[in-house]
Amino acid sequence: MKHPEWSYNAVLYEMNIRQMTTEGTFKAATAHLERLKNLGVDVIWLMPVFPIGIKNRKGALGSFYSIRDYCAVNEEFGSMAEFDTFVETAHNLGLKVILDWVANHTSRDNKWLTNKPLDWYERDDDGEAKIPWDWSDTAQLNYQNKEVWQGQIEAMKFWITEHNIDGFRCDMAMLTPIEFWQVVRFSLQQIKPDIFLLAEAEEDNLFQNAFDACYSWNLHHVMCDVAQNKAKVFALRDRIYTDLRRFPKWSMRMTFTSNHDENSWSGSEFTRFGNALEPMTALTFLLPQSMPLIYTGQEVGYDHSFAFFEKDAIPNFDENRYTELYRKLCAIYHSHRALQSADRGGSFIEIDNNAPDCLMTFVREVEGDRVVVIANLSPYTIFGDFHTGIYAGEYTDAMTENKVTLYEHMWGDIAPWSYKILYL
Repeated sequence: MKHPEWSYNAVLYEMNIRQMTTEGTFKAATAHLERLKNLGVDVIWLMPVFPIGIKNRKGALGSFYSIRDYCAVNEEFGSMAEFDTFVETAHNLGLKVILDWVANHTSRDNKWLTNKPLDWYERDDDGEAKIPWDWSDTAQLNYQNKEVWQGQIEAMKFWITEHNIDGFRCDMAMLTPIEFWQVVRFSLQQIKPDIFLLAEAEEDNLFQNAFDACYSWNLHHVMCDVAQNKAKVFALRDRIYTDLRRFPKWSMRMTFTSNHDENSWSGSEFTRFGNALEPMTALTFLLPQSMPLIYTGQEVGYDHSFAFFEKDAIPNFDENRYTELYRKLCAIYHSHRALQSADRGGSFIEIDNNAPDCLMTFVREVEGDRVVVIANLSPYTIFGDFHTGIYAGEYTDAMTENKVTLYEHMWGDIAPWSYKILYL
């Protein structure tokens, strides 16, 4: 499947408008776009910007994912004109903008509940709209009714034709039929051929004429287990190869160390990864099919789990070593064809080493572009011993720009949670 040309080496940034600034507005967030462009970000994924339901609202401000109106903006964030200025500014900087789309359910006071026929929603024995899972502030749409499909598609078209957005991150995409998403893709491509669709899911059928990219949840959880010494590198290696076999070569996999769900419900990336955070962050840019994600605040190492239903803003975005880390990783990702996503990227070839339970040594290569990665993914100093074979030669260390020689036989101590990214 052909993806938008701009997406093959794109770095995503998930923007939490509410927590991005003290003001929590489109206008205030617009001022950060040039900074993010300079960091190396290509795509801004906006968490839902729509009016939030009042009925059964959680917390003071409610959940972004309880949507009262699909074709309006949350007044908490500002006006539609200010949203348009945000998008226009992003586009002028060369950034793409995708919206978070919640197709499975609405708020319990969405206008569809009163303006549409009863069978637009699944109903309980009392005729009330069903509540999916334990999401008491939401109402379950009925996807056996094809009019619901059309209602969703028309609302999505509104944001493309009237507000020039570039795609959608589709919340809990596995809860709605894949046939719906196939119709979505076909319909939206008629008006925007390079539309981009990201699924918050990891099912086998997502790439059947539906999505460009999906989440890499399983990989993320294995990375957490390795970081917490609950699993060895064997498990990570197995996950990588399983995913390569499972998904089409042309698929894109969003890789991450954090996102709004992980941050708010499982703790910040510092809690989950500890001393392993930096090498694991690097891997999200280096593994095959990867489309890396940066979540709001990660670019300054903000060690905080955001309150989900309340105002909980980042105090500042002063640059630090985490900013420099992401800037370098973005630059590496952009400048090496071998690291691009989907079938544009290079092969993934492991170099055998003497400690496969702790070390990952691998090569990404395509058409003369080569990147070599040497990583100790353990809390121990490891005496590494491996033969580079045809990959011996002179390289540049991507993080320091120092020259490095890879001899045919390499050995020596490798520090805990350390890594090198070398390129020809």
